[in-house]
Amino acid sequence: MSKIFSFKKFIKKQPVLFYSVIFFLFISILILSFFLWSSTYKDFSKVKPLTPEQNKSLQVFLDQTYPLNRGNSLKPLPYPIVEANLDISAESAILIDASNGCILFEKNANKLIPPASITKLFVMYVVFKEIEAGNITLDDLVQPPEISWAINMPSDSSLMFLGQGHNVTLRELLLGLAIASGNDAAIAVANYISGNVKNFVSRMNYEVKALGLKNTHFEEPSGYSEKNITTARELAEFCRIYINKFPESLTEFHSKNEIRYPLEKNLPFWQKSKGDTLAVYQRNTNPLLNVLDGCDGLKTGFIYESGYNLSLTCKRGDSRYISVTMKGPGIGSKQGNFYRKKDGTTLMEWAFSSFSTYDPSKKTKQTFTIPALGCKGKFINLVPAWNSTITVPHIKGETSQIDANSVVAEISIPKFVYGGTKLGNIYGQIQYKLDGTILETVPLIADRELPRASIWGRFWGTLASFRFK
Repeated sequence: MSKIFSFKKFIKKQPVLFYSVIFFLFISILILSFFLWSSTYKDFSKVKPLTPEQNKSLQVFLDQTYPLNRGNSLKPLPYPIVEANLDISAESAILIDASNGCILFEKNANKLIPPASITKLFVMYVVFKEIEAGNITLDDLVQPPEISWAINMPSDSSLMFLGQGHNVTLRELLLGLAIASGNDAAIAVANYISGNVKNFVSRMNYEVKALGLKNTHFEEPSGYSEKNITTARELAEFCRIYINKFPESLTEFHSKNEIRYPLEKNLPFWQKSKGDTLAVYQRNTNPLLNVLDGCDGLKTGFIYESGYNLSLTCKRGDSRYISVTMKGPGIGSKQGNFYRKKDGTTLMEWAFSSFSTYDPSKKTKQTFTIPALGCKGKFINLVPAWNSTITVPHIKGETSQIDANSVVAEISIPKFVYGGTKLGNIYGQIQYKLDGTILETVPLIADRELPRASIWGRFWGTLASFRFK
């Protein structure tokens, strides 16, 4: 009791000191609590991942807001260059970076020209779509209908040499398209996929429209008709989509050197005794395969109305380029292939010597978490509006690849956001530079929406902001 009495006596004698101590302890606890609370804004591991619905909303927003940078359409380089003076014999040509769709060179690229046998790439695209959907497999056995037998094809057709009673896999038919450019294979595939050629051509044109190719149209699937029409620009755009979506098309088909058909396994029972003696050996029609370093596709085409066409792709290191040359000159295939090789080599060698590819996703951080003060939620992530590769010009180093390795990413982001945010708000940027030259500027956007906090929440958010200044 004496202690209690003494304590009360102390309060009576020193009330100011006592209440000062109490006030100091209260403020200390309050400050400590504030610091502990505000410190949670620095623990970025606590950021909540996006829900599937939020992530879908983010992707839809980005695709709609930045269609040129995120879509399949071709686009100019994001920095100015001096137009190349290349000696290209074909009437129409284009060269693009396959990774991002940037146009490096073009010549009359919008001229309407029949694609000829390059049409068969679209046939193969439909087949791969059907395989992707689970409707067919490459090992499906096909009995070529009479309309597709080699003897029923026009006399000047490219052929795989399908015949009566043959049993051929879908894989073999695609090899016949890719290597021998067989018109008979195109007809057989069309009938197998859609029941008849007319329905298959409708499917081809449906896919063309779905891809946004407004100047491309087909009347038949082999490329024999001059009424099939496209442009070098749209062919390049399609080739980029095709090999990025179905990269196995290059490794399993377009890069193959040769085909021998029909083999004993393909023959009807009444011809089995002939073994493989009926097989016709044909080399890939692409004249630059195994000639030009890195070439692994794609396809040639020729009818008199189109001249000598070539869709070409090469990969060296991390860089892949696609070129299309159409209405190439030449009297006869020997001369036509000479100009195909000359133009294709000129375009590709210039591309690899003048540019290289920089992949930000492999070199630069792509997600930046920052505090969200005065919000109903503690963090947002800032993400690039697009993360496509950058075509780096050769302007500094000994090689274009050295230039790509010298790219610097300058990141500008705020220390925090305050008072709520909307999905897609721009809060910063990544600027990619080479030797002071700005190659591309990519906005950093909020990956989610956070409502504004109450007045009390915004008050504490304002106080917390002083810790980040």
